[in-house]
Amino acid sequence: MSLLHELTRPPTDAPFDEPRPIAPGLGRSDHVFRITARGVGFFVLVLTAAIGLFLGYQAIPTFHHYGWSFLTETQWSPNTDTIGIASVLLGTLEVAAVALVVGFPLALMTALYISEYAPSRLKSTLIAMIDMMAAVPSVIFGVWAQLWLQPRGINVSRWISQNFGWIPIFKVDTDANAASWSKISYVGSAFMAGIVVGIMIVPLACSVMRGVFDLAPLGEREAAYALGSTKWGMIRTVVLPFGRGGIIGGTMLALGRALGETVAVLMIISTDYQPKIKILSQGTQTVSALIASLFGESTSTQLHALLTAGFVLFLMTLLVNTIAAVFVARSRSGAGVDV
Repeated sequence: MSLLHELTRPPTDAPFDEPRPIAPGLGRSDHVFRITARGVGFFVLVLTAAIGLFLGYQAIPTFHHYGWSFLTETQWSPNTDTIGIASVLLGTLEVAAVALVVGFPLALMTALYISEYAPSRLKSTLIAMIDMMAAVPSVIFGVWAQLWLQPRGINVSRWISQNFGWIPIFKVDTDANAASWSKISYVGSAFMAGIVVGIMIVPLACSVMRGVFDLAPLGEREAAYALGSTKWGMIRTVVLPFGRGGIIGGTMLALGRALGETVAVLMIISTDYQPKIKILSQGTQTVSALIASLFGESTSTQLHALLTAGFVLFLMTLLVNTIAAVFVARSRSGAGVDV
């Protein structure tokens, strides 16, 4: 044995270093949290599937009795056994479209202001106010719209009809330029319902957009400033392209909320089952308002028809929310951001 080995060999009574055993897997608390989170998520999926299966099962008698014409029939006349939701679906889409036109720019501008322009001392207050707005019950919005918004909104409807009445959707079957014009022609329209729903969806869309804007990379922001960009230039070339997925996702989520809004719409609209594309004219109907207004006084056949309408609305909102979730999940990109 070499002298070097003898000098470096530890004493025979010295303990050898042994690696400490590492406990495999997660800790107890992490394991409990993981199981709980997975269980809650699975329960939500099961609950959603159960609702869909229940509504789908209830729709079988309706399609068996009325056939696929239930989706194309425009009349809802239980007395003559003529029932369909074509006009109701049209009214639902009209109210949702007006809500998006009203709510999207408000949500986008609010999210940009809070994320990029608001002073630090006011930012948390503004976020709390937007969140508080989301907690206001629908009936409160409905009362406010009925007592304050609609009496003033009919003047806006008349102005739109006067200046853009040559467009079919803005045409009203009355003389908007008459000295004594008919206010009742503008009350309870899809336009009025869309305005209040548009205000109601602002908090949801704003929250999603603001959360994505706050995640815009600091390095790319500073790079834009370093190249001489202005504040708006940085927002236009960095924040908005980065948050494109969040903007689309937040808008789609808001659309899902607009499609299903019930109480506020029911308090505003004048019920009319005639299909119309004139959103400023009095009278419309939506799927959710139809179910809420007729559910308590329906016969068995009519009840199945209402549940079938709810099933169609369920599929519409599920599709919209799924598309929104995909866009939100892909919102972290930064690709295409040219400084």
